[in-house]
Amino acid sequence: MNLPRDAIAFWGTAVALILAYASSSTPVPLYETWRVADGLTYSDLSLSSVIYFIGAVSALMFFGRLSDFLGRRPIAILAMLLAAISSVLFMFVDSALPLLLGRGLQGLASGLASTAMTAWIVDSAKPHQRSLPPLIISVSPLVGLSLGSLGGGALITYAPLPRTLVFLTSLALIIISTLMLCFARESISRKPGVLQSMKPLVGLPEAGKRWYPIAAITFTCTWAMGGFYQAFGPTIAAQYLHSTTAIAAAIVFASFMMPSIFGATLASKLTQERAVILGLLVFMVSAAGVAVSLYFGALVPFLICGALAGTAQGACMNGGIRLLMTGAQPHQRASTFSVIYATAYTGAAIPTLVVGRLTGSFSLMELVFGYAMLAVLGFALVSLLMLAQLRKQQLPLV
Repeated sequence: MNLPRDAIAFWGTAVALILAYASSSTPVPLYETWRVADGLTYSDLSLSSVIYFIGAVSALMFFGRLSDFLGRRPIAILAMLLAAISSVLFMFVDSALPLLLGRGLQGLASGLASTAMTAWIVDSAKPHQRSLPPLIISVSPLVGLSLGSLGGGALITYAPLPRTLVFLTSLALIIISTLMLCFARESISRKPGVLQSMKPLVGLPEAGKRWYPIAAITFTCTWAMGGFYQAFGPTIAAQYLHSTTAIAAAIVFASFMMPSIFGATLASKLTQERAVILGLLVFMVSAAGVAVSLYFGALVPFLICGALAGTAQGACMNGGIRLLMTGAQPHQRASTFSVIYATAYTGAAIPTLVVGRLTGSFSLMELVFGYAMLAVLGFALVSLLMLAQLRKQQLPLV
């Protein structure tokens, strides 16, 4: 009798996690429309991404361990509720305020989902499914963002009510997914200490702590580029690739996000060390290709290089998660994922905030080259740290 509920806890939560991220990217194809029609500025769009990241990091730091005490289900449902409210807010965007409020709620939803749902997936995995949780967890954010962007772009471009139907659809899917979670088997018993759990705590298993500097640099380099695509993908499509449709903006965004699933799948067949270093190498070369392609206005090379960079990001994320999860016990999973995603979101937020301030002084073209240089610097640092760490353990890199 418990088997269906076990299956819902694993697969249903995986779907809900993807959907939570998908809902957070549905506004992206409308950014250029809001900018032109409603007077939003590049600074507003950049700030909306920063607000999203701040919301996510706040949820991770203050509420990341809450599901260890209250249970996975109530926190997962809360995340979906916040995502639903944000979908309603986006239907009424006519200035920066509804956009910023909605993005903040989406950040909170993503942060809560990143801990409660990921831990629920790991808790519910059967012994023969041990390789699936790292794969699902590493690709869910980027696949969800891609699906939300592409689905939203298609509805905005080809369906009626372009500024509302996409959010009504998202709202309906969120409600269905939330009802499904209500029937999933809870994996954690409630226990006292809820208030104590909301004190910020940076915690990793002992075996994973030594890898944190490497993982932090890797997450920062790769997620920073994702933050750029999220904030400025529609503008890149309109100004540099000469296409103003919402679906074109969605394709630009998804060209970076969607291929992560292939990178994560490939990385699952490698050791975590190789996944990180090889993934970051490919990311560095691809990021340079993105910058050069954009400089020459070459659409096809731009999309190909973006896809390769996204593939590399998936590999890096998979490898980084496995490095930091080394030795994690069940009671440490939620806090470990808090550290993982807080690091990734912070790594995306800081460069995005800086870029938002620089949009008045530098062109987007120049800023893209800055991201490419960040990738080069990150690869150099990670290579040095990885070699030092492997020498300590007397392990081969290749």
